[in-house]
Amino acid sequence: MTTTSSDRETPTAVTDPAPSRVRGRRRKPKVDEDIAQRGGPIWTLLAWSLTILFFFPVGWMVLTSFHQEADAATNPPSPFAGITFSNYRELFDRGVTPYLINSATASIVSTILVLVLAVPAAYALSIKPVEKWTDVMFFFLSTKFLPAIGALLPIYLIVKRIGMLDNIYTLVILYTAMNLPIAVWMMQSFLAEVPKEILEAAEVDGAGLFRSLWYIVRPIATPGLAATALICFIFSWNEFMFAVNLTATVSSTAPVFLVGFITSEGLFLAKLCAAATLLSLPVLIAGFAAQDKLVRGLSLGAVK
Repeated sequence: MTTTSSDRETPTAVTDPAPSRVRGRRRKPKVDEDIAQRGGPIWTLLAWSLTILFFFPVGWMVLTSFHQEADAATNPPSPFAGITFSNYRELFDRGVTPYLINSATASIVSTILVLVLAVPAAYALSIKPVEKWTDVMFFFLSTKFLPAIGALLPIYLIVKRIGMLDNIYTLVILYTAMNLPIAVWMMQSFLAEVPKEILEAAEVDGAGLFRSLWYIVRPIATPGLAATALICFIFSWNEFMFAVNLTATVSSTAPVFLVGFITSEGLFLAKLCAAATLLSLPVLIAGFAAQDKLVRGLSLGAVK
């Protein structure tokens, strides 16, 4: 029997693993999407649970501020007690307004000074070539290693010698010095993401340093500026140790006023919660107003 070439070369079925791998890779996004859809409610529930957990003390403080002292001091406290605004009226009767003005003055002025000083320093460390710039950054950060209480006595003696006790500008200078290292550190990382080609093109066109900072660096680094300014503002607004030791009656800030509600006699919990709620509002409003820029500032350079 004669066999032809077609009979000898009959192809056999061979399973190629490549198509199955390709099909598997094509199905993988669908599988990941199904997993994400099934796990979406779980992650949402977890996120809301953590949010409620962290917000619960703040919410309880706000609720207690609207209760009478007798209701706030019960054990366990009742969240369904009567609502009153007498605690807030008493705050303004005791003269909280000057303390708020002092805190706002010290925080806002010191934050502006910090940005004015930190932006050129960060610009020099991130964009212009500086030898051993990492050593400079470590020096800035090392100034925060010393506990503030360790410098309190020398600062008090110096301030007393120059006659600056109970002066709001003493706090402005101290808050500026305290927040400047952190601001330089943060702004250096933000300005490092500014494309140097744009600055070089501006220099070719004849733009000077200040013109480049205002028209080129400022719009790009605005989210970083907002994040740095908010952090410096919060640190200055909440500072207590220097304020309580270097001021008396004229320049006392809001945290010093807050401590005045803690006494050894009588009930003070509801009034203290009202004062804490009122003093927290400026920081909350500033954070809410700058939240979009904060998110952009934290992710600055991600799309570079």
